[in-house]
Amino acid sequence: MEKILKHLSTLILLFLLISGIIILYQTPENKPAPISLSELVTEINQDQVKTIVVQSNALQIELQDGKKQTASKESESSLSETLANYGIDKEKLKNVSITVKEESGFGFWLATILPFLLPFILIGAFIWFMMRQAQRGNAQALSFGTSRARMTDPKDKKKRTTFADVAGAQETKMELEEVVDFLKHPKKFLAMGAKIPKGVLLLGPPGTGKTLMAKAVAGEAGVPFFNISGSEFVEMFVGVGASRVRDLFKQAKKNAPAIVFIDEIDAVGRHRGAGLGGGHDEREQTLNQILVEMDGFETDTSVIVIAATNRPDVLDPALLRPGRFDRRVTMDLPDINEREQILAIHTKNKPLEDTVKLRVIAERTPGFSGADLANLVNEGAILATRRNKKTIGMPELTESIEKVILGPERRSRVINPEEKKIIAYHEGGHALVGASLEYADPVQKVSIISRGHAGGYTLAVPSEDKSLHSYKYFIDELAMLLGGYASETLIFGDITTGPSSDLERATQMARNMVTRYGMSRLGARTFGKKDELVFLGREMHEERNYSEKTAQDIDIEVSHLIDEAFKRATDILTEKRAILDTLARTLLEKETLEKDEFNAIVGITAPKEIAV
Repeated sequence: MEKILKHLSTLILLFLLISGIIILYQTPENKPAPISLSELVTEINQDQVKTIVVQSNALQIELQDGKKQTASKESESSLSETLANYGIDKEKLKNVSITVKEESGFGFWLATILPFLLPFILIGAFIWFMMRQAQRGNAQALSFGTSRARMTDPKDKKKRTTFADVAGAQETKMELEEVVDFLKHPKKFLAMGAKIPKGVLLLGPPGTGKTLMAKAVAGEAGVPFFNISGSEFVEMFVGVGASRVRDLFKQAKKNAPAIVFIDEIDAVGRHRGAGLGGGHDEREQTLNQILVEMDGFETDTSVIVIAATNRPDVLDPALLRPGRFDRRVTMDLPDINEREQILAIHTKNKPLEDTVKLRVIAERTPGFSGADLANLVNEGAILATRRNKKTIGMPELTESIEKVILGPERRSRVINPEEKKIIAYHEGGHALVGASLEYADPVQKVSIISRGHAGGYTLAVPSEDKSLHSYKYFIDELAMLLGGYASETLIFGDITTGPSSDLERATQMARNMVTRYGMSRLGARTFGKKDELVFLGREMHEERNYSEKTAQDIDIEVSHLIDEAFKRATDILTEKRAILDTLARTLLEKETLEKDEFNAIVGITAPKEIAV
């Protein structure tokens, strides 16, 4: 509708413009004055006329002084006969230059008819445009149910992705190499009676490279690759999603062997019957069609479906059964060696300084996904460019780590001296408590420069990747989290809003220790069961499978853990008050302390042994 109104306004504007030009053309400023034939004869007899141009019955007259006039002669006679009838002096007439122009038929009809025909031409053009839009709308209606999948040609080497472009994930590659081998040499497997896998489901947190891995499978196999998002199936009209699924698999079968990649399949693959609309829900109809296409009556097609999701818990059981998604491949967050390999790929075409050590960057980025590492390297390149450098150095990359985690620096933020002192003691408390405990993560950096919503920050990173955490680790981490709160209480005898985030994290950690990990006096059991409304895809409430008395005991245990951690932090800071004062003074002077400077102040000479 907006396009129609836009074109209609353009046509109206064009009509007004042409009409204005015609009016201007027909009414110029020096419009010739009309005169009678008797007046013309008088002027000729007085030698005032210079030229006369005869065009049909119209006379265009130019006087000796440059003025122009018009007149009309009789149509039955020539100009000389007409002037003779009015008593012209023939000797005077010889001094006038007379020119006769033959009027073309086209020019006559154009000048006569165009002013009347122009509105009809514009109306006809508008009707033609409307009919064209209607035809286009019909064509769109006919193609509404066709698939929106994008096909990647295996012969296009510029867009081709292989396993060499994917760092780490060796187990995932080994699992998918069988799929590649099947697509390349299907007869070898069929001779053994093996059937082609129908589907591979890639599971893992966001940013771990699920989409990249699917592209690599298609690139290694050299087959057409159809990629589409799960949300592109669903429309407001009933049956469109199922129609697009049928069209997608129809295209894939024509180009078989081929790979169909459905990203974020949880958009259409959620539990049926759990949402709004019952069995007539458009999303459920789309899922039903996917189930039929993957394992329906036609089971001899060489089309493999690869899907990716980070929410496998909400998928329909019928989608996960053997015969549909035969394999489930988990892509986890990369470990330190894989992070180093990923950094090597993302820095391959970037100018790095010789001092850059990717291993050190990998050590300081536990929990980073492949997408996070790509963003980190890109932020480092941007930062180096802003500093007018030709290469990317270690300072840019280490600063980018903090930017990715906490946000950009806010040096322009105005902080009064008293608040700055509180922040210095707060962060010094975190760092000193963490450095004094055996199982807490080692401190890498302390800063009182504002980043994001934080007034300052203490960067504590484990020295090695850990998948299991012990009770002792949580107890020490609780004390470290409450180090800032304890420091403010000890030094100033007052509490600010600064520790709010620390208290929230500490409370959640303590509650998890009690309700999920069995690390309390309540024994080895869990409390509560999280339930969710599947169609919303988010946790709505927690099912309580315990009594009110147990709920009270959980609260008491959480408070006990928090109180004990606060007491430990206070005791450490009281004992090392002099070191805390030195830390705060140094932070107020330098604003940032790196690991070596911090260790020199605290007195750490060797790396701590971190237990799991």
